[in-house]
Amino acid sequence: MKFNSLIILLAVSVFLFSCTTQKKIPYYLENANDTSGKGEVIIPDLRIQKNDLLSINVYSLSTKPEVSDAIYNLPAGSGSGQTGGFLVDAFGNIEYPRLGTIHAEGLTKQELSAEIIKRLTQPVELLQGPSVIIRFLSFKITLLGQVGREGVISVPGERINILEAIGLAGGITEYGKKNNLKVIRENNGKREIGFIDLTSKDIFQSPYFNLMQNDIVLVEPTKQKASQAEQAVLAQRITFALSLITSAAFIYNIFK
Repeated sequence: MKFNSLIILLAVSVFLFSCTTQKKIPYYLENANDTSGKGEVIIPDLRIQKNDLLSINVYSLSTKPEVSDAIYNLPAGSGSGQTGGFLVDAFGNIEYPRLGTIHAEGLTKQELSAEIIKRLTQPVELLQGPSVIIRFLSFKITLLGQVGREGVISVPGERINILEAIGLAGGITEYGKKNNLKVIRENNGKREIGFIDLTSKDIFQSPYFNLMQNDIVLVEPTKQKASQAEQAVLAQRITFALSLITSAAFIYNIFK
């Protein structure tokens, strides 16, 4: 009888410990107002980072671009790997055919384009009326933590915001914090960590709303999730203890 009472007492303890007060789950853009037609959409210029892979194409007013322009463009399947792109090295530079080393880190695409045009026209005009088109070939972000699918997301364009990224990752789980996401970003060769609240009506003013290449987004678990994990460990220990007690009681009954 005493043994059965002990088992019941332990089972009730586990049940009571596992029962926690349910809190309201915050949702995206809580308390946001209808602002149709208001607010300017500002897209920040992306800054080139180390290890970025760039597509750079030069065009001019030449009547024979296949001769004059071609020597300043990488043929397909050459250059850095098999992509025909320019890799920004550990020093933040790219090696450009016939123009030499160009420092690219920290520049926008427009600024790098202006630098290349300058080298094509000064002090000697190598091309007439050159124009330069630059694209990112390696725009990617990483999402980790309490999301539907952790991993790296490759962005075909050059623009993605935090809500789009979360959507591509399968959304935030019911145990993920929506009001305190961490964004790890490299900025001018330095690493910074920022926070963004997806439930805030002021989310669009955050410098981390629009993501940049190579950003890492971390979604931390809520206290409820951490508590459940602790409860699961405790339940396993209690189950193990109960099995030991049951085994001991069985052996005791055999040899008493």
